[in-house]
Amino acid sequence: MRKIGLLGGMSWESSALYYAVINEGVKDRLGGLHSARCVLGSVDFAEVEEMQSTGDWEAAGALLAAEAVALERAGAELLVLCTNTMHKVADAIERAVGIPLIHLADVTAQAVLAAGLGTVALLGTRFTMEEAFYRDRLAGHGLQVLVPGTDDRSTVDRVIYEELVLGEVRDASRDAFRRIIDELASRGAEGVILGCTEIELLVGPADSALPTFPTTRLHAEAAVREALGPLA
Repeated sequence: MRKIGLLGGMSWESSALYYAVINEGVKDRLGGLHSARCVLGSVDFAEVEEMQSTGDWEAAGALLAAEAVALERAGAELLVLCTNTMHKVADAIERAVGIPLIHLADVTAQAVLAAGLGTVALLGTRFTMEEAFYRDRLAGHGLQVLVPGTDDRSTVDRVIYEELVLGEVRDASRDAFRRIIDELASRGAEGVILGCTEIELLVGPADSALPTFPTTRLHAEAAVREALGPLA
């Protein structure tokens, strides 16, 4: 079993879900008392969020690259960045280490394509929805990506930063997400990517008329496959 390096803390709530899903996956595959060989580096999200807010992505990239190097030195043989938004600095992380980074957008795109879909809605932070680093990566796999309108993007971003990263799950916000998903379906979306690792705390398959692609779970399951190999 290869040792998984988890670069988390953005937020710790979603990182805890990564840890649970990865260990559940290893137990399902190997049985008995097996659990994952992993090492976790957890940053202070307040520092990262400040860098996001001020647009200091170079500093954010340097911070996460240093954490990735520490994980590699701790024995990690593959790397999982436990956040969608911070894949904006994935290149800086990859340059800093000699172990593979499992890119979340690639894993998600593969799941969408395996489901036979070509047009998907993307929900996430405003950075993920509005900037090219994530949408273009999905489009590079041949997907058409739809995002909510301006006001709805603000709603999604607010719920993530003011509620979900604090562990708050509100029925009113779930209703708002349901409405937004329905509107995206009316525009032609065939599925919806839950493109922020915290959204899975709020929205599940029962809350969407469209097939959902929960990025945290997809990413964690991909890490298990990579750690155990195809014959496990």
